[in-house]
Amino acid sequence: MDTFVDSPSPWMNEELRSFRDAVRRFVAGEITPHQDRWRAQQHVDRDLWRKAGAMGLLLADIPEEYGGAGGSFAHMAVVFGELSYGGDTAFGIHVHAIVAHYLLNQGTEEQKRKYLPRLASGEMIAAIAMSEPGAGSDLKGIRTTAVRTPDGYRVSGSKTFISNGYLADLVLVVAKTDPAAGARGVSLLLLETRDNPGFRVGRILEKVGQKGQDTCELFFDEAHVPLDNVLGGEEGRGFAHLMTELPYERTILGVCGVAAIERALALTVAHTRERKAFGQALIEMQNTRFVLAEIKTEATVARIFMDRCVEDMMAGRMDTVRASMAKYWISDLQCKVVDQCVQLFGGYGYMLEYPIAQMYVDARVQRIYGGANEIMKEIIARSL
Repeated sequence: MDTFVDSPSPWMNEELRSFRDAVRRFVAGEITPHQDRWRAQQHVDRDLWRKAGAMGLLLADIPEEYGGAGGSFAHMAVVFGELSYGGDTAFGIHVHAIVAHYLLNQGTEEQKRKYLPRLASGEMIAAIAMSEPGAGSDLKGIRTTAVRTPDGYRVSGSKTFISNGYLADLVLVVAKTDPAAGARGVSLLLLETRDNPGFRVGRILEKVGQKGQDTCELFFDEAHVPLDNVLGGEEGRGFAHLMTELPYERTILGVCGVAAIERALALTVAHTRERKAFGQALIEMQNTRFVLAEIKTEATVARIFMDRCVEDMMAGRMDTVRASMAKYWISDLQCKVVDQCVQLFGGYGYMLEYPIAQMYVDARVQRIYGGANEIMKEIIARSL
């Protein structure tokens, strides 16, 4: 099968199937076995980034001239889907790829050539710093400032909930370069963390789930950014850049959510076939069969919808409204399905030694990050 349900993806071809097989082997050998250790240390091993870079997985849809693998969004959809189906919530490749697309689509030629090859190889790990303690989804409320000086910018402020924050070498910082200009005074700055005395990583935050992902607080005390490290070379374009690139992030979340739904279904079908109650397998009971039938239907509908979204991304026609639909609906469905699956596992579903329990705690944040689902609904409503 092309996918994890009986609905072959129309965008798959033989080259992508071969790529998928290679990604699946990489996930099985280098990622899935280490999840418990990464959860304990709260971050993945830096060496993993180098290994994934050597495989061409980090920036599979970035042109070869910038160090990428030269594929399409379909290649990244394969990577994200395999990671999710393999049970990974630690490897921050998603955020890394998002930063790369900001560079590819919004950066200057010099910025692309300077950073994209290093991101593709895993030499540099990227993060994006948007959220602040007093401003989550409301980016207009950010307080981080970037004051221009003769030799660059001095960035001051703090960020929170920053994925890849502990390991990041390059942080795309959302900051106000002109606090009096409102939304037009927001810029995106490329801040290198190494040997930058004004930059400090705070604690790795203790989350409910996704504990292997290094989510941190970041602090800036006049941290230095060179003059030519304003994304795109022009101040005040931050919100325009964000609105242009957010569909990529939200489509990724939809791809991951569908694979998680399919994994939950597969795990639960296997469990209900093996587990007996009142002298028969759980799957032979009508309630179990009806619940699984509903999940199979929802998983298939979700897969078909996301296949269309992948095709739209490949064709360059994915818009903010469709991406918001994918992000909110799939993440809501993911949480609902995993909860139903936990119920079918019974007490075992509440034990973290069972993958379905880990999926339960890992899924909840899908409805929050990448833009809270309430924000997604507001975006959709504005299109009516």
